Amino acid sequence: MELKSIKGIGEKTISLLNSLDIYNINDLLSFYPYRYITYNISDINNVSDGEQVIIKGVICSTPIVRRFRANLNSTSFRVTSSSRMLNVVIYNRAFMKNNLVIGKLITIMGKYEEKKNTIVASNIILNDIKDGFIESRYHLREGITNKQISKYVESAFNVSNEVIDYIPEELNLKYKFIDKSTALRYIHFPKSVSEIKKAKLKLIYEELFLFMFKINYLKYVKTKEVGKEPKVVDIRKVQEFLSSLPFELTKDQIKAIEEIHKDLTSTVRMNRLICGDVGSGKTIVSVVAAYECFLAHYQTALMAPTEILARQHYESISNLLIDTDIRIGLLLGSTKKKEKEEIYEKLKNGEIDLLIGTHAIISDNVSFKNLGLVITDEQHRFGVSQRHSLRNKGNIPDILYMSATPIPRTYALTIYGDMDMSLIKTKPKGRKEIKTIIKSESEIKDVLYLMLEEIKKGRQIYVVVPLIEESDKSELTTVSEIKDKLDIAFNKKVSISTLHGKMNKDEKESVMKDFYSGNIKILVSTTVIEVGVDVENTTMMVIFDAGRFGLATLHQLRGRIGRNSLDSTCVLIGSKNNKRLKVMEESNDGFYITEMDFKMRKEGDLFGVKQSGDMSFKIADIKRDYDILLQAKSDSEDFLQKNIINGFKNQEKYIKIVKELKSLD
Repeated sequence: MELKSIKGIGEKTISLLNSLDIYNINDLLSFYPYRYITYNISDINNVSDGEQVIIKGVICSTPIVRRFRANLNSTSFRVTSSSRMLNVVIYNRAFMKNNLVIGKLITIMGKYEEKKNTIVASNIILNDIKDGFIESRYHLREGITNKQISKYVESAFNVSNEVIDYIPEELNLKYKFIDKSTALRYIHFPKSVSEIKKAKLKLIYEELFLFMFKINYLKYVKTKEVGKEPKVVDIRKVQEFLSSLPFELTKDQIKAIEEIHKDLTSTVRMNRLICGDVGSGKTIVSVVAAYECFLAHYQTALMAPTEILARQHYESISNLLIDTDIRIGLLLGSTKKKEKEEIYEKLKNGEIDLLIGTHAIISDNVSFKNLGLVITDEQHRFGVSQRHSLRNKGNIPDILYMSATPIPRTYALTIYGDMDMSLIKTKPKGRKEIKTIIKSESEIKDVLYLMLEEIKKGRQIYVVVPLIEESDKSELTTVSEIKDKLDIAFNKKVSISTLHGKMNKDEKESVMKDFYSGNIKILVSTTVIEVGVDVENTTMMVIFDAGRFGLATLHQLRGRIGRNSLDSTCVLIGSKNNKRLKVMEESNDGFYITEMDFKMRKEGDLFGVKQSGDMSFKIADIKRDYDILLQAKSDSEDFLQKNIINGFKNQEKYIKIVKELKSLD
């Protein structure tokens, strides 16, 4: 059902919702809160000086607004609460004045200052909140509020009759799950922690069951795939190419190359994942695969998730293949129309042997003469439909995925159950271990001196801050604040720039171009530099509020430095007692770090900031919910075996999923 069927949603709101990946009512209902706030009402007669309180009060004076400067104002008034009169002051809420009328009952959150008999409010809710009320908070964009999302979700329940429960009825009964509609109501509008837990258990299991059902179905289909022409490769030329490389391959790289060669020359379609730590040398393995396809007179397509990464691949791979006859093309969304048409023509005629690009490669205009291999970098960043659209552009092309997310074999075999795996753990020779140190905020001067030393050597530095939500601004360090402080610290004598998610594509490209060229010495960024960005001259990374990041993200970030034979340092600013930061300090092994992340996170924090789950799950997290994942895997296998023979008779919702998977394949 379309979003416009909900009252109050117009074209502008639809555009905002689309930016949050909400395109229909089902998407809206499954746009889950990332945390909850419980309002426990305080009795003002029983609170201490400096305590954070939530009180109800009746306004008993006209608000007074004072303006101090352009971006600072205060609104003050009095309320009565529990037979006491109190002063209330709140900053930068002048727009609320007309709603703060005498006699109105409001809810105030803030800090109580006993001497002044004042509450310095952080928020004011313009209605009566019941004691124990739980408010849902959503990850949002500028232009849309929590209140609006809640209103739209409430309306969606009234107009939608499309709630589909993907858990088979026998499993719902077995595990005593609540029904899907109730679970959705509980997750958005909970009245207790118990309701949240019941809803989460239901929705997490359903998401993992559906995911494993698809994985197991694809695995079943793979066993039936036949008819691929084996590629005939001159192995002597491959050996000559490997011997000409200016570096020595590691044993893991050699093993992966051998496994891929065996796949390419077999009659069964390759469906392989190269899983390697950051900086382990996955790219050269994929280059060898592309070269083998070229020798067998087939074309290769390599798809990267961003234009920055695609350009980087184009440049590095062109250098690696410079002494071969292989012809390489680059196709991006930003490629000019005339150039695109030339590339389309060359692909059809077989004049491009290796095409590197972004999702522009899967455009309907792109057709290959003889596509034999599809390589997808950072494969978890693409949807299933995008990956399969590309694999359909050839006659049973072999498929090779690359991922820089080190995944322990224990659950890699589960989530990538339909693929063969090649693990690359050993790092290329000449790479030094990155030194990681933890510094507290009080030691910031030491960090600045370390940064200055690197700048004097002619090196470059990444400074990373958390990607902030509007509601978290008071707690976290922002990109612009850090840049301003660094400008002051270095007396504006060091070129510093910023990179963050709210910049448009052209702005990001421009900043990265300047950083590549060395014009920018310090790049202050959010996690947009997490994957793929490779600037060899960068030898230092400083991560602010490091305790706010998950271990896997910290490791990915750290992997942006140490891409050379130079000494590199990663500084984590946070508590020296933080167990996760200590893991980073003691190890550079991504597989060990991911295992530790898995062990430490366990149940997770119900009311904390949710770390994003793997595989773009909306509510599940394969680390936290691993036990549920294993059960869902087993249950989905049993269900598939029972129903695949009879074609899912009387199981319309599963027939639809199977048809979708077949159409992609």
